[in-house]
Amino acid sequence: MMTDIVCIGEPLGEFNATRGEAGAYRFGQGGDTSNCAIAAARQGAKVAYIGALGDDEPGRSFRTLWAEEGVDDSHVSTHPSAPTGLYFVSHGPQGHVFSYVRAGSAAALYGPAQLPRDLITSAKVIQASGISQAISTSACDAVFEAFATARENGVLTAYDTNLRLKLWPLTRARAIIHAACEMADIVLPGDGDAKLLTGLEQPDAIVDFYLKLGAKVVALTLGHEGSLVATPSRRQRFVPIKVDAIDATGAGDCYDGAFLAEYIRTGDAFTAGAYANVAAALSTQGYGAVAPLPRRAEVEARIAQEAAGRA
Repeated sequence: MMTDIVCIGEPLGEFNATRGEAGAYRFGQGGDTSNCAIAAARQGAKVAYIGALGDDEPGRSFRTLWAEEGVDDSHVSTHPSAPTGLYFVSHGPQGHVFSYVRAGSAAALYGPAQLPRDLITSAKVIQASGISQAISTSACDAVFEAFATARENGVLTAYDTNLRLKLWPLTRARAIIHAACEMADIVLPGDGDAKLLTGLEQPDAIVDFYLKLGAKVVALTLGHEGSLVATPSRRQRFVPIKVDAIDATGAGDCYDGAFLAEYIRTGDAFTAGAYANVAAALSTQGYGAVAPLPRRAEVEARIAQEAAGRA
């Protein structure tokens, strides 16, 4: 059975600070590419994950979660001694703040030799991110190898630039991420990260930069200002919908998963951009990375509501 989307990266156990009780945290699951995989699965895509977990409770919680969400984890290995990575989220006046405990994680020890090439070549899209490559040299090489295998076999590649300067210096991040984007058919940058990586300020200049690297589609998320989708021949800005946003922890990941699921379904980047724009906004209405990710019925209902309001 063909898989629509295969995501590669690091799953992370999440401890999200609760409001109103000092020192209290709610446990959940996160990690950008895992969030993307779940978001895509909730839109109806057939999704698989590549990576590694520790033989611990956070790792086992991912197995349970992915089984519930319909994400195939049969190609995710369990490391006998290395742990599953963790992160903590606190909420302040400037938004959410992340702290990580991930050095030496099982995912960081993953390498090219472990890649399931049959799964990669049978998929429609392989998705990875800057974080997938920042966690270790071997993980970085695994993404490059996965993309090379995909491109040799006519499989689309999608890359979120997701920049984490706590994991690597900007100079190295810029070199690796640009090289990965040169191998990507679909580039999914966030506005803040893209400004640092490209040295550019304007959204149109940023999408031009990634198109010149060879992308067929660039979908630039702009936070509360919506998103911009571009191909070599067309571009379109999508304005945000109004929501009661309380936590944007996984909004960019939701955008990625929803965009890829809809792009596979329709073959149209602009339909996918409009759809993902709504899905990402809806995902900010709850706490944590996974729980608020909307399902297709919810997204379609909101799209219909927005259309009725414009009629």
